[in-house]
Amino acid sequence: MVKEIIIVNELDKTVGYKEREKIAAKDIYRVAVLWITNSKGELLLAKRAMTKSHDPGKWGPSVAGTVERGETYYTNIIKEAKEELGLTDMYPVKGDKHLVNGKWNYFSQWYYMTTNKNVKDFKIDKTEVSEIKWFTKQAISDELKKKPNAFLPSVKRIITI
Repeated sequence: MVKEIIIVNELDKTVGYKEREKIAAKDIYRVAVLWITNSKGELLLAKRAMTKSHDPGKWGPSVAGTVERGETYYTNIIKEAKEELGLTDMYPVKGDKHLVNGKWNYFSQWYYMTTNKNVKDFKIDKTEVSEIKWFTKQAISDELKKKPNAFLPSVKRIITI
């Protein structure tokens, strides 16, 4: 079965569907993002697998997924969290939604949750994520100064919140 991505307009209203490979630069689609923190205030970042078509090898949100036909932002993030990190029985809190413009254009709906799991307790899907790591906001800020291109732009935004 071919998976189709939901294409939306500037108001985030569905205008059609396309196969992932057929998305054009002008198309706007939907992405669900999960930021996971722990009780120490650390942020769990995921390093994208090198096989990913968009931003391979970069550190980004704990979980992220492109919303497909028949999904909502919420159902997508629940599915992706299970696929990418093995998370189940989770109830993330809805946050802000951002329209991201650039090489790709998409609405990014953010969700948040807290867990005190150790990195080794997650079940990582290596086709999606090569590595996960807990970072303090200061450590992220320091790394961004040294290697800004090692992180997705959303990481810069999350540490200012």
